[in-house]
Amino acid sequence: MTRALLSVTDKTGIVEFAQALQGLNFEVISTGGTATRLREAGLTVADVAQVTGFPETLDGRVKTLHPLIHGGILGDLRLAEHRSAMESLKMVPISVVGVNLYAFEQTVSGPHTFEEAVESIDIGGPAMIRAAAKNHANTYVVVDPADYGRVIEALAGSIDGEGLRRELAAKAFRHTAFYDSMIARYMTEKAGLDAFTETLTVGYRRAQPFRYGENPHQRGALYLDPLSGKGLANATSLWGWEMGYNNWNDADGAWELVADLPPISCAITKHGNPCGAATAATFGEAFELARVADPISAFGGVVAINGVLDAEAASAMTAKGNKLDVIVAVGFTDEALAMFKERKGWGQEVRLLTAPLPEPKSGLTVRTIRGGALIQDSDEDPGKDWQVVTEVQPTEEQMASLRFLWRIIPHVKSNAIVVGKADRLLGVGAGQMNRVQSVRLSLEQAGEGAIGAGLASDAFFPFPDSIETAAAAKIGAIVQPGGSKKDPDVIAKANELGIPMVFTGTRHFRH
Repeated sequence: MTRALLSVTDKTGIVEFAQALQGLNFEVISTGGTATRLREAGLTVADVAQVTGFPETLDGRVKTLHPLIHGGILGDLRLAEHRSAMESLKMVPISVVGVNLYAFEQTVSGPHTFEEAVESIDIGGPAMIRAAAKNHANTYVVVDPADYGRVIEALAGSIDGEGLRRELAAKAFRHTAFYDSMIARYMTEKAGLDAFTETLTVGYRRAQPFRYGENPHQRGALYLDPLSGKGLANATSLWGWEMGYNNWNDADGAWELVADLPPISCAITKHGNPCGAATAATFGEAFELARVADPISAFGGVVAINGVLDAEAASAMTAKGNKLDVIVAVGFTDEALAMFKERKGWGQEVRLLTAPLPEPKSGLTVRTIRGGALIQDSDEDPGKDWQVVTEVQPTEEQMASLRFLWRIIPHVKSNAIVVGKADRLLGVGAGQMNRVQSVRLSLEQAGEGAIGAGLASDAFFPFPDSIETAAAAKIGAIVQPGGSKKDPDVIAKANELGIPMVFTGTRHFRH
């Protein structure tokens, strides 16, 4: 007898698969809703309980956990002793196992109780999948409806069965590993345990393969984490060419930055760093203010606004002389969308995305190194320990500038210096090997705009030279974390030069 066991949550294509199996003289056994679906389609199906002689019990928790099921799946028919044992115990070989799992991900992604989540944890399914995958020399294990057709072709002798069985086994283990990773993370959180556990389990699902990665010789793809907060990875494309690795990377930087800015703000990024940021009465004005900080870098850059992009903003962005690669917004008005599509010379070169604003950051960030990974908490600023450390006090206007710049500084590569006012970024010094050079670059970009402006540093100043450089450009006020052995010298220099300085107590390195 040739037997197939089908028990699926995702019933896509299951009727056609069962019909094809029966056409190849397979006996189909099944459980619960799958059996009902197949019978409704006119197929003859044997319940698992008929095979085991044991009814489903404990609210369905026990139905396939039985030697006659697992013996049929695990029996290695290449071995005489296995064949003999199976015959004596009346175990019929199961050559095809078509199983996918309870919808745990869907349950915990929406409103639910803890008890509902627990009941969505599949036990029998993973056990059958792993058993069939282990015995792939004798068994086809199918967890993805997209593979049903190839299994039928292999059973009919049209394609190589051995290679397909090995491929499906690997896919099956990925399927159960991903499933268990979600359960492990959920249960760890609900148990109130420290996120830095002895093992870290994170599952990602591929959403989009890229033509290439950061460079043409590298492969790449976008993967989604179903249990993470919503962000740019959940964006919807409205127009334009397909996003690539660098597009996603730059767009994420712009989207994370604009989410930290006040309402009606615009951020522009290029190669992972902000080159413009502003807040205004309208999104059109915010874009103009953001762009003027560095129009050369903004050309071919990524723009993000933290609201619905309207016709005024679209008019500003599509003006002659502008070129944008990606624009991300919470939404686009119909008029604005039409303006981008009709803009001559752009075609589909500009990519238009809508995305949910990022939820408050939480959890861990992961950066791989060769042979392992670096794990840390996400960078959150408590914003509670600001302290004026100079004799001269900042004005309310200067404090507003410093607070606006401090929202931007975590998004700039270290060593990071930003110059600006309460509503706009004017200059950026990013990624330099010494801090005073970042100061010089930011002041050079700001030009005369630096006069009376604020200056923010992501880390302490190790020497007073940066203060002297800032004073020469007539910077109005400075904010920095503090914490250097040279803090007294730096403060003394600021007092000498009449520049108010504020310490935040929080460093924002970004490497």
